[in-house]
Amino acid sequence: MERILVSSCLLGRPVRYDGAAKPVAGDLFERWRAEGRLVPFCPEVAGGLAVPRPAAEIVGGDGHAVLEGTAQVRTEAGEDVTAEFLRGARLALDAARRSRARIALLKESSPSCGGKRVYDGTFTGTPVAGAGVTTALLERAGIRIFSENDLAAVDTLLQNLETPTNEP
Repeated sequence: MERILVSSCLLGRPVRYDGAAKPVAGDLFERWRAEGRLVPFCPEVAGGLAVPRPAAEIVGGDGHAVLEGTAQVRTEAGEDVTAEFLRGARLALDAARRSRARIALLKESSPSCGGKRVYDGTFTGTPVAGAGVTTALLERAGIRIFSENDLAAVDTLLQNLETPTNEP
């Protein structure tokens, strides 16, 4: 059975920076939960950040730039939390490898988990194209990333991965 690494906040756990959750509803998600496919993980908490915590954004690029050392993750007050984000990303990759998850379902727009967009580092709510730190690391390891808006695409991939082929 394929496993799915999933942002803990999407499972209803109150781990977001503001102490809230962003639970996903729907038949597919509930079926995966019942099947035991979901591997919950919050890279920010695992990386050592508290709940609640100051909001953070990537300054100078996206998660790929953070991995390359050309961007940082900072709070609005200017505190550098890059090390915590990098630690959490590495631990998320470890969790994916331990569970053999080839798929990750992550919270869009998060500086850790955003897959297609993050905020621009100005704390004005301006989204930009880019990946979060954890997403960038997981992508580099070959893990397929989806957001909470892509449940049907995840289900299609699961079916393709779990359908036996007729090849010898």
